[in-house]
Amino acid sequence: MTLLSRLQAELAPDQLITDRQRLRTYECDGLSHYRVVPALVVLPRTAAQVAAVVRACAEERVPFVARGSGTGLSGGALPHADGVLIVTSQLRDILEVRPADERAVVQPGVINLQVTQAATPHGYYYAPDPSSQQICSIGGNVAENSGGAHCLKYGFTTNHVTGLQVVTPDGDLVRLGGATPDTPGYDLLGAFVGSEGTLGVATEVTVKLTRLPETVRTLLAAFTGTDQAGAATSAIIAAGVVPAAIEMMDALSIEAAESAVSCGYPAGAGAVLIVELDGPAAEVAAQFDEVSRLCAENGAFETRVAADDTERQLIWRGRKSAFAAVGRISPDYIVQDGVIPRTALPTVLRRINEVAAEHGVRVANVFHAGDGNLHPLVLFDDDVPGEAERAETVSGAILDLCIEHGGSITGEHGVGVDKARYMPRMFTDDDLDTMQLVRCAFDPDGIANPGKVFPTPRLCGERPGHHRGAHPLQEAGVAEVF
Repeated sequence: MTLLSRLQAELAPDQLITDRQRLRTYECDGLSHYRVVPALVVLPRTAAQVAAVVRACAEERVPFVARGSGTGLSGGALPHADGVLIVTSQLRDILEVRPADERAVVQPGVINLQVTQAATPHGYYYAPDPSSQQICSIGGNVAENSGGAHCLKYGFTTNHVTGLQVVTPDGDLVRLGGATPDTPGYDLLGAFVGSEGTLGVATEVTVKLTRLPETVRTLLAAFTGTDQAGAATSAIIAAGVVPAAIEMMDALSIEAAESAVSCGYPAGAGAVLIVELDGPAAEVAAQFDEVSRLCAENGAFETRVAADDTERQLIWRGRKSAFAAVGRISPDYIVQDGVIPRTALPTVLRRINEVAAEHGVRVANVFHAGDGNLHPLVLFDDDVPGEAERAETVSGAILDLCIEHGGSITGEHGVGVDKARYMPRMFTDDDLDTMQLVRCAFDPDGIANPGKVFPTPRLCGERPGHHRGAHPLQEAGVAEVF
């Protein structure tokens, strides 16, 4: 019996996609630079169906890739040409909202913002807030350990997930963690969150709910350039103030946002900071005065304060739309994601502009300034010969700058297929080998999202370390023995 016939026996006809044109709908995620048409797409509606699909793949040694809403920006959900794409968007029920326990239990296809909408009537919300929170799924957030503007104060997805039900790469349905803050033993939950689909498929997620703050105040400060805005950011954190968010946009990203959503930011701004404070009213009032003073001392020429929630949303509108808005000023662009220490912001931003100028491309900077998580948008026109290659060169140089200044090649978008080749620049061979031993412990056959995260697959049956003689797969250029 073929894999397709096995799955036809498990699933309804409308849960299987084999038509070539319909398959092309799933050929990429949010990083459309990479495209692969999957051999088969399945749309399970229950955890048991996910397990059945994965079990069939394991028994037939067929690779599989899990996909949520497809908004990822690292090619993490890029299909395998000879594999099965498991789309979890139909597992979209909020199973429980438990305010007394400050927990919610949701399926992986639930949209991020829907969790907050379900919790708000009870006085709670879900803190991780990627810019795509209106369309990205919780399952995808778990896979990529997504963050968002407010991760400066509240942390990433891993800080808000206490339990998972997952399908392992051999098709078993197991639970990791639970409703309690911590469980004994090895932190398998922590290993799974952010593993980018290489350790299995999440089919149920238990998340923390956060109490709605008593007060929220949002400030927009305009500066002549990113040097001054970066200095203000460092000064705010150094003063002991930890805002819910500190976001920065440079002149080019402001131009794009104005073109797309008419956000009305101060004219002539070379950079803007969006600073949001939340918490007890007295604490927020004191912090607000301090932030206003520090922005002014570091060169803010105009400061706006949201008088109500409508004005707050207007301030955030430009930032939340920034990635898509860049399409108004450039036909093509690469979204990069790296991390540097806050104190290195002025130096690195200047160097990014220099590298861009050297290669004849433009870079728009919009990012989480509070924790140094950069999102440079490298602009180019794919119809102009050589521009795409120059943009890729600049994109790689930005990651090198991040590493050079003690940072990381990714903050929240993940490694996926896009950054796998940069992993050896950040980690030693021993580091990568140790990571792949963890992957092999979960997935000895290497069928769960193969080709992602690591530059070359590890042969799970091999002993770690270097050996004499080449393995046949190594000679064929398919795998590398570390």
